Amino acid sequence: MSRIPDSFIDALLARTDIVEVIDSRVKLRRAGREYTACCPFHDERSASFTVSPTKQFYHCFGCGAHGTAIKFVMEYDRLEFVDAVEELAKRVGMEVPHDERAQRGPQDDFAPLYAATRTASDWFRQQLASAAAAKVYLQKRGVDAATQAKFELGYAPGGWDALLSALGKDEASRRVLDKVGLSSKNDAGKVYDKFRERLMFPIHDRRGRVIAFGGRVMGADDGPKYLNSPETPLFRKGRELYGLWQVKQAHARIPRLIVVEGYMDVVALFQYGVHEAVATLGTATTSDHAELLFRNASDVYFCFDGDRAGRAAAWKALEAALPRMRDGRQAFFLFLPDGEDPDSLIRKEGAEGFDVRLKSAMPLSSFFFSELSRDIQLDALDGRARLAERARPLLQTVPDGAFRDLIWLRLNELTGLQQSAPREPRNDARHAAVRGSHSTRRSMVRIAIELLMQRPALAQRITPPYVFEHLDQPGVALLIALLNHCQPRPELSTGALLEAWRDSPDLAALTKLATSESLTPEEGLEADFDGALRGLELAALEQRERALQARVREVGLAGLSHDEKEELRLLPQLKQVRKTRA
Repeated sequence: MSRIPDSFIDALLARTDIVEVIDSRVKLRRAGREYTACCPFHDERSASFTVSPTKQFYHCFGCGAHGTAIKFVMEYDRLEFVDAVEELAKRVGMEVPHDERAQRGPQDDFAPLYAATRTASDWFRQQLASAAAAKVYLQKRGVDAATQAKFELGYAPGGWDALLSALGKDEASRRVLDKVGLSSKNDAGKVYDKFRERLMFPIHDRRGRVIAFGGRVMGADDGPKYLNSPETPLFRKGRELYGLWQVKQAHARIPRLIVVEGYMDVVALFQYGVHEAVATLGTATTSDHAELLFRNASDVYFCFDGDRAGRAAAWKALEAALPRMRDGRQAFFLFLPDGEDPDSLIRKEGAEGFDVRLKSAMPLSSFFFSELSRDIQLDALDGRARLAERARPLLQTVPDGAFRDLIWLRLNELTGLQQSAPREPRNDARHAAVRGSHSTRRSMVRIAIELLMQRPALAQRITPPYVFEHLDQPGVALLIALLNHCQPRPELSTGALLEAWRDSPDLAALTKLATSESLTPEEGLEADFDGALRGLELAALEQRERALQARVREVGLAGLSHDEKEELRLLPQLKQVRKTRA
């Protein structure tokens, strides 16, 4: 896919007023230099959500949600990055360019593929209108006309090439049908329709475009009950959820998501008033599924059969969810009675009865420990040791926060051990940026980065080359990268600077610094920034002096080059200049 140039993102954020964007969706109230509201991303009674017009950045002190106008539109409107950029660009009258250098080639032009899947979906719906057996089947399953229309259900007729004959009029169109997974080829080279004599379920992406299909048999058949499209340039089954598009249309804000196993389960739940159901597409819950689920709802219910296969599927879902269990998110597991599925239960018990079952669902933490200790004797020392051994590697994937601390505390209660939750390993940049230090010199890096995040224009106060460029302290490389990014962009806001680091492992640390309560008053930012840089320069000069003195001890003064001798002579003067200015 083509890439949006960073320069356009900078310009878009410069022309976008984050206060206007958020206020059009969430009513803001002015509070001094900032605006506040109750957070739209978690339930709260007192306002902890703030928007800074100066930084062009929002932050919730309750749940930790934060970001630029782009991030807000992504999270609030549940859009992908490119879609959010296009939405904001329309608002300010800009046209989104694409960096052609990032394109992989002509195969990235997906317009003909989307057109083919949409045309096929419409054709399947037309076939359903005249398919008596399919209509009888839907009537027996109790799927009414409105629900059929909502999910755009269709029918693939029998025969080997009904679809190909209707839509594959020439070689080019047949190649497109093959590319989107609607045709197959046998060993003899014969091309035929992928779906035949099946009820058809179009699969939509997050923009409502048809990207693939699921086909269900309507009676006894030697083949699989469900047949899904193969993976194509439009479709990756591990990244999509059936029904999510319909859920998004039913809710301005999705209260919860219920993950079920079959397409008909989703359809039946919708018809009976449960409008939060989605299904994975013939695969176990993946990490991409879990991220997509929690991006759209903070409460996720996994609904599986109660047999061994169902519990195994539930455990896969738990493994995918654990690394995404940030504070404010909840996951639950509902196991169904033998012989029942969501489709049958909703018809017997209705939406209220199904909701009662959901309320009694097992929290993730309970399912976690019950499964790990299933074959363990917790009243025995070796049994408790085994539980600790099994749990540790999984719990280490949980993000830092209250949930992580509490689930480790529960492990301690069950095992009798006193082990603390290990913190996430940090790279040098994050270590320097976030952790307080007893070293005055090391803290200079943190101070400089923090002040730069508060006011990116401070980068104009220094130009390369930097005296401290080779200073051996954590975080220096990050500081230099930030300076280099800010210097050619004097109008850059805090939000735009963070947006440039959106894919970096340093983003969380930088966000903490950008949203921290600065100890420096506004009028003192420049002086403190200059002081931090002088401190870094002095540390770099002392580091260089020590290196040259060590070399003298090794090879003698005569062993130094002329430039090194001159540098060693001047270093005390250069250090004194920094000390005097400080």
